[in-house]
Amino acid sequence: MKKLIIKSIIYTVLILFTLEGLTRIFYLAKDTPTRFLDEYKVEKWQPNQNGFSVTGNRRQNFSEYHINASGYNSYREFTPTKDKVEIALVGDSFIEGFHQNYYNSIGKKIEKSLPKIEVYEYGYAGYDFADQLHLIHSYSNQFDAIDHVILGIKFSNDLTRDEYKVVKGRLALESPTNKTLKKSKLLVYCKNIGILDPPQELLYTIKSFLKSNSKKAVVDSLSALKRKEGKEKKYLENFEHLIAKYGFDKNRFTLLLDSRITPPVFISYLRKNKISFIDFASSFSSSNHPKTLIYDRHWNNHGREIIAQLIIDYLKSIGISQINN
Repeated sequence: MKKLIIKSIIYTVLILFTLEGLTRIFYLAKDTPTRFLDEYKVEKWQPNQNGFSVTGNRRQNFSEYHINASGYNSYREFTPTKDKVEIALVGDSFIEGFHQNYYNSIGKKIEKSLPKIEVYEYGYAGYDFADQLHLIHSYSNQFDAIDHVILGIKFSNDLTRDEYKVVKGRLALESPTNKTLKKSKLLVYCKNIGILDPPQELLYTIKSFLKSNSKKAVVDSLSALKRKEGKEKKYLENFEHLIAKYGFDKNRFTLLLDSRITPPVFISYLRKNKISFIDFASSFSSSNHPKTLIYDRHWNNHGREIIAQLIIDYLKSIGISQINN
């Protein structure tokens, strides 16, 4: 029995080492850049990092990223001046573009059609509207020199708060324990493809069950229903509070949204208050080709081509592409 246990342990260790080696050889696990909080309490990636983002259990999507000196995934550095024409794209992971090679990003696609314009992509996974406006406000000297700013917004996700506060949960991913665990590419791979989800969900379920009771469950259910009914009103109030607190230049700022998942009340509000927006709903609906990745709902190359072209058309319509041409 003792020999069986010893052999089992040895074989298990050898198997794990073999799987770790195969994961590294075939590059199945993604590289995750290091996060940090700068002097303005803006969360971003640690500057000057390179790596590869992997999506799917068989490396269905494999792309290279490059974090520039400003802490964002981009093929260029951000050096706005009054003498050049610059456009800023600000948003979450869809703008960040880890799902596409950094040298084939939305910004790069725009520059190919409008070579006199420089496009700066301030994308960071998890950024909501508060993050975006806090970034612009904190780096006002830089953004004041940029000719036009396009902000990606999803009503259901990006307006849940009315002021900026540091999201400690994301920064907790940089704890010494998490950093140590991420050194195992096999563990990272298993987490990415969902192998570790069932035990985690079971643990959360057990914890919730132990802490909950029937009375609390009824209260939570009623509270959830009430929150759902008032969500649109609250999110609209959050939007108003954010633009009042951090500022919103209607002449230079434009929203990028999908009207298919945006409440009509918000669209009406934008039009009434003369806040410009680019709506990609129609273009996405009319295309017969897939716009998102198979194992990830982020835009694929075709989806990014559509977004880039819409931005190009919009810039031409407001005369930005003609500046200094």
